[in-house]
Amino acid sequence: MTLENIVTQLTKDAVKALYNIDCTDAQVQLQKTRAEFEGNITLVVFPFVKMARKAPQMVAAEVGEWMATNAAHLVAKYNAVQGFLNLSIADSFWIEQLQAIDAEERYGRFDRPSKTSFPLGEERGEAPLMMVEYSSPNTNKPLHLGHVRNNLLGYSVAKIQEANGWNVVKTNIVNDRGIHICKSMLAWLKFGNGETPETSGKKGDHLIGDYYVRFDKEYKAQITELVAKGMDEETAKREAPLMQEAQAMLRKWEANDPEVRALWEKMNEWVYAGFDETYKRMGVSFDKIYYESNTYLEGKSEVEKGLAAGEFYRREDGSVWANLEKDGLDEKLLLRSDGTSVYMTQDIGTAKLRYQDYPIDKMVYVVGNEQEYHFKVLSILLDRLGFPFGKELVHFSYGMVELPNGKMKSREGTVVDADDLMDKMVSDAKEISKDKVNTLQGITEEEANEIARKVGLGALKYFILKVDPRKNMLFNPAESIDFNGNTGPFIQYTYARIKSVLRKAESAEEVGCFESLKTIEEKELALIQRLCDYPATVRAAGDEFSPAILCNYAYALACDFNSFYHDLSILNEPDAHKRALRLLLAKNVAKVLNAAMELLGIEMPERM
Repeated sequence: MTLENIVTQLTKDAVKALYNIDCTDAQVQLQKTRAEFEGNITLVVFPFVKMARKAPQMVAAEVGEWMATNAAHLVAKYNAVQGFLNLSIADSFWIEQLQAIDAEERYGRFDRPSKTSFPLGEERGEAPLMMVEYSSPNTNKPLHLGHVRNNLLGYSVAKIQEANGWNVVKTNIVNDRGIHICKSMLAWLKFGNGETPETSGKKGDHLIGDYYVRFDKEYKAQITELVAKGMDEETAKREAPLMQEAQAMLRKWEANDPEVRALWEKMNEWVYAGFDETYKRMGVSFDKIYYESNTYLEGKSEVEKGLAAGEFYRREDGSVWANLEKDGLDEKLLLRSDGTSVYMTQDIGTAKLRYQDYPIDKMVYVVGNEQEYHFKVLSILLDRLGFPFGKELVHFSYGMVELPNGKMKSREGTVVDADDLMDKMVSDAKEISKDKVNTLQGITEEEANEIARKVGLGALKYFILKVDPRKNMLFNPAESIDFNGNTGPFIQYTYARIKSVLRKAESAEEVGCFESLKTIEEKELALIQRLCDYPATVRAAGDEFSPAILCNYAYALACDFNSFYHDLSILNEPDAHKRALRLLLAKNVAKVLNAAMELLGIEMPERM
């Protein structure tokens, strides 16, 4: 039971005893005591003033006195300031809280009540199911910095929701069809000379990305040539031979031309192999992968059903539309006049397949904020089509990642490649941490490389995740790898420092108990209080869909520990009881730091 729950019940007992008032939990308002006042938790007594028919100061004083008399084991002191009752909680309570945290293996994780309407079977249990979609790459280019933020946010959100008691299915929808895919295919046919990942020594996604850039280069040259001959630019863009050929290839693809399909499958397999390497290195994974090439026809089928049911209408040119004016929006195209699908149609088809596969209670799309309107529309359309999770659709809308010199452009080859970025982060971490790692006794080169990998990737992940996901962010890797300040390496180093202390304690056979210990130091108290805040932090991160909340918590906990470590000795403390308490405190700070960072997808090195 939390301190808030205990004080809530104590308040209800006090008000009943003093004023014969039966108050509700909602009437008990608690908050952290302001820094300028003594105390750990503050009760706002104004809700009881009118019923008690006394001044706020008097009510606060009377309730405080009742608590100090009847719950002396909990309330050590109190002070009443107008309508606020500041309670100082007994040290013994905090010691008990620390022991309870230590005993709880899954501390900070929640279990939701079992769901009865859609039992999921033995494999996943019976908690409600949340599906989280992230990544959504195109098979015409490798993953870039924008994908990195998407993947890290999506994976962390999934982990946080699991900690909040949801059954979570992590999904990816791969954009493997369309004109952009045909551009890479055509460029490879024309300029590739049969090049493969094996012959080039390149990852498959990098190889295909090169040809996407090559298409754009050659296409622009053709446009320039046509304009020079007197054609206006817009016409030139449509009439350029390469664009005409790419569109013809797309039509062949849609007609299931065997040669085009065979080429498409071969080149996509190269890309998938490259993606898998990147995902593995990034530390993200998926339970199910869907492909647009399999979903767009399902979407067309659902739109046709909606048309027959009168939910949509057909215009004179044969195109199909949804009228969303009653929802405060405009009209939305669902099928073109030639019967081909649009992105919205594909998303409807994907949703249908997902619901067939899983009894989804809540669907979360991790997609950039430029798609906010799209997902408003999708939610309405899914609801109209009868999908139960339509109204429960969540668009986890995040801001863009920008560079110091502006936005990234895939066609121009100006993106920050995800693989290159991870290489750079690990290399920088190895260089910066060289002095620290070299001080470790008996460390091998392999171990040093593994530490550098964890630190480099930890720096990258933390730098991206600590920013409010709804905000645009400027990526600056130089700021991320620092062993001081609000960084991943700072938290990792704090964790490694604690593990070092604990190893020394074990080697010295350090044992002891603190049952007779009745008082604790201020900085010990601050640490225990921070540890007590962890479950509420996990809950808040889940409610807000914000890994940044966990980042802020982990940083604050690391700062508190380092302040404690600076001022109070652990292993050299002569009092065995105090030493035992501090060791237990250090152990659980490490446990909670590791748990929080795990929800962010960040690995913690045991030594640094």
